[in-house]
Amino acid sequence: MSLQIYNTLSGRKESFNPVHEGQASLYVCGPTVYGDSHLGHAKAYVSFDVILRYLRYCGLKTFYVQNITDVGHLIGDDDEGEDKMIKRARELKQEPMAVAESYSRRHFEVMDKLGVIRPDISPRATGHIPEQLEAIEKLLEQRLAYESNGSVYFNISKDPKYGELSNRKIEEMQGGARIKIRTEKRHPGDFALWKKAETGHLMRWRDPFSGWGYPGWHTECVVMSTRYLGEEFDIHGGGMDLKFPHHECEIAQARGLKKPFARNWIHTNMLTIEGQKMSKSSGNFVTLFDVFEQFNPLMVRYFIAASHYRSVVDFSESVLGAAEVSLKRLHHTVRNLRECKQDGVNPSGKYFEEFRRRFCQAMDDDFSTPQAFAALFDLSREANTLLAEKKPDPEAIVDAEHLFSTLGGDVLGIIPESLEAERSDLHMQEVMGVLVELRTNFRKNKDFGSADLIRDRLHKIGIVFKDSPEGTTWEKTDNN
Repeated sequence: MSLQIYNTLSGRKESFNPVHEGQASLYVCGPTVYGDSHLGHAKAYVSFDVILRYLRYCGLKTFYVQNITDVGHLIGDDDEGEDKMIKRARELKQEPMAVAESYSRRHFEVMDKLGVIRPDISPRATGHIPEQLEAIEKLLEQRLAYESNGSVYFNISKDPKYGELSNRKIEEMQGGARIKIRTEKRHPGDFALWKKAETGHLMRWRDPFSGWGYPGWHTECVVMSTRYLGEEFDIHGGGMDLKFPHHECEIAQARGLKKPFARNWIHTNMLTIEGQKMSKSSGNFVTLFDVFEQFNPLMVRYFIAASHYRSVVDFSESVLGAAEVSLKRLHHTVRNLRECKQDGVNPSGKYFEEFRRRFCQAMDDDFSTPQAFAALFDLSREANTLLAEKKPDPEAIVDAEHLFSTLGGDVLGIIPESLEAERSDLHMQEVMGVLVELRTNFRKNKDFGSADLIRDRLHKIGIVFKDSPEGTTWEKTDNN
């Protein structure tokens, strides 16, 4: 393949060479389901959805796994905070698993609205406790981990490559501003594989260490990714905020377990709101349910997909408004092409091949969607020129529509199979119906001055009436 992917682990673009020819295996870290999905989730999962769709377009058989974290994700980075699921369950006065079930459903609901293809498997951390305990015991046997007061920690000093992904050095990971020194840890950077559960803990399992405990956050993805994709797979992805400590800790465990693990690491950059990082404390935290009350989900998808996955995206009403205008331009062209299509004419591939080539060249360069979108808009201009001809070539019409449906629809997910008339167009139809009826009545009453006034005023703004024995119709002129 000619596809080049920026591998975060190596820090450079590399040729994509799948583990198994003709196939592509992906694991993307999923949400911790203690609250509704937000714009940051949309940024990550729409970006990976476009990547998945393009791999499929290239003819690869994909297998996509995205986990659900429903235990072990602690508040803070020092393994001392409370489990986010338990804290949320207490606030809602519900069982933790009820909270997980509710927010998992709501997560997929908003992803469906965004047109994000569902993973082939969405495994949960709580469903793979035995495998996590098995992995932890192997790390203990190799003395890469140690027990302390009933909990188990990974000893980062035993891994000389620890910090390779995030470009951090162990000697710099000392106690201080970010990491609180804990006496049961040998090094402040050591991370929890398993935590001892105190009496009354709502989420706990039998273990060989203290009797009862629960998993740390960083082991679940090592276990589940290799469980379903094999010990070596093609792509491991997630948001930039997961690079450290989560993904760094995953790689350390995989090395200790002698697993080749992921060949390519892909990280999406963050989304800001009017220049500021999204944060509940600062008041600019926006859930997708809130966003969809104001904006069409397809517009949100366009806004995200049009930017490169490694770039920071700033969300604002004005930017989304501009995205809406651009998407409507593409939809208008596609709608006209579909209306002009003739039955029985199939795509020939003879026309507009340059635009397909440019699109694929952009996507082959680390999924460069901005350039891919540029190719689509250039195609739109050519298609509109074609549509303006008195007798457009039927094959050219079909080829143009087919390209929009495959590249803009199948790959980018911004052009649906069915494009309904825009609300503004429907309003236009209603208003013009009233004016046609009014003008007809004027003419019946021989008030030709008023009838001509309506005709002339509309002609000035690019709308013309066509009178015939069957009645009056109207249309927009080319210069409108």
